[in-house]
Amino acid sequence: MDIARKNQIAAGLAEVEKRIAEACRAAGRPREEVTLIAVTKTYPAEDVRILAGLGVTEVGENRDQEAADKAHACADLPLTWHFVGQLQTNKVRSVVGYADLVHSVDRSRLVAAIGREAVRAEREIGCLVQVALDDDPGRGGARPADVLGLADEIAATEGVRLGGLMAVAPLGEEPGKAFARLRDLALAVQAGHPGATIISAGMSGDLAEAVAHGATHVRVGTALLGRRKPFVR
Repeated sequence: MDIARKNQIAAGLAEVEKRIAEACRAAGRPREEVTLIAVTKTYPAEDVRILAGLGVTEVGENRDQEAADKAHACADLPLTWHFVGQLQTNKVRSVVGYADLVHSVDRSRLVAAIGREAVRAEREIGCLVQVALDDDPGRGGARPADVLGLADEIAATEGVRLGGLMAVAPLGEEPGKAFARLRDLALAVQAGHPGATIISAGMSGDLAEAVAHGATHVRVGTALLGRRKPFVR
């Protein structure tokens, strides 16, 4: 193990934990309500091992090939894998093989595909409805008006379970305002599906605003792993 890299990641983790704890205090929430997902895209499996040794076992990836390779390389570790990127239906079979929670479910066809492959693999996959908080189609997400219907579809589909909602803060808008809209939608979904308690929101730059507006999961990469030259396959 690279001791210098371990120390670098440990320092990043300490700073991120401090930021989350401060955000929870400011919001009057217990620290235990917020789960840290380490987004390890472009970084090697060795970094995942270092994180696991430091107690971080929730790992996020956004590209299937890279994620599948890392999940295989780290199969001996007690990790929960989160798929956080946009997902094409032709990648669903692979993703279902390792992911525990898919954050980017934004259309009916994807719900059906995940459910079908999960049943085939004899697994149950958690799904979050990704909400589009802006009008940029390149970033993915269901329109707010379609979220409740999509949540109902997930809840009714064999092989998947409705976990809650996910969103990325829009560019050029105050994150807190966007996350407030996400929280309102999450409460509307929970009215019909009380178990759908996850709100996945907030990244390195806006995690405090996300926690202030009810985020249960924050997805942090850069602040945790730094901007060193990334590993790319």
